[in-house]
Amino acid sequence: MTLFSTAYFPSISYMARFLTENEPLIEVFETYRKQTYRNRCRVMTANGVEILSVPVVKVNGNHTMTKDIIISPVEPWQHIHSRCLESAYKAAPYFDHYYDYLRPIFEGHFERLIDLNDAALQAILKMLKTKKEIVHTTDYVREAENDLREAFSPKKAIENTSFPEYYQVFSTKFPFAADLSVLDLVFNEGPEAVEYLHFR
Repeated sequence: MTLFSTAYFPSISYMARFLTENEPLIEVFETYRKQTYRNRCRVMTANGVEILSVPVVKVNGNHTMTKDIIISPVEPWQHIHSRCLESAYKAAPYFDHYYDYLRPIFEGHFERLIDLNDAALQAILKMLKTKKEIVHTTDYVREAENDLREAFSPKKAIENTSFPEYYQVFSTKFPFAADLSVLDLVFNEGPEAVEYLHFR
């Protein structure tokens, strides 16, 4: 058993591990932690790397479990995120091929963060033409053989050497940015994304 946190359009490093583990399990009974990939992702835009963040509400304050985190209905995050991705990746080689997989994410209604993240992960798996069951914990897991709940974080330094460079839309403007959302890899590399992930 390998424990993962939930994630919004997960990072490349997250997806590489998720795909190679036999029994990935997503922790939903933990106390929710802010400023993590649980509700955000990093993408490359014309202005450099930007963070897309889903606004959330802790219904039980700081003791709210991840499974109970609600998406704020006030902010038009879906419109903002879809416009950002279109602007950032419309020139990517495979954007038109894959973007339709994301329309249900930005046009649908999601009350809970974990439901949104599950839908986003399922869309990624379809893009990669990979079958993988998305399973949640049924209670809080204190210890696990492979605990990756805090392994992927926007606060941690990224070692570029562990991520071979691939084409990025704004490569003539910015240096290669490693470990962005897997969307960056898929839009730029298309079918080759699966091979890239399996060799991380």
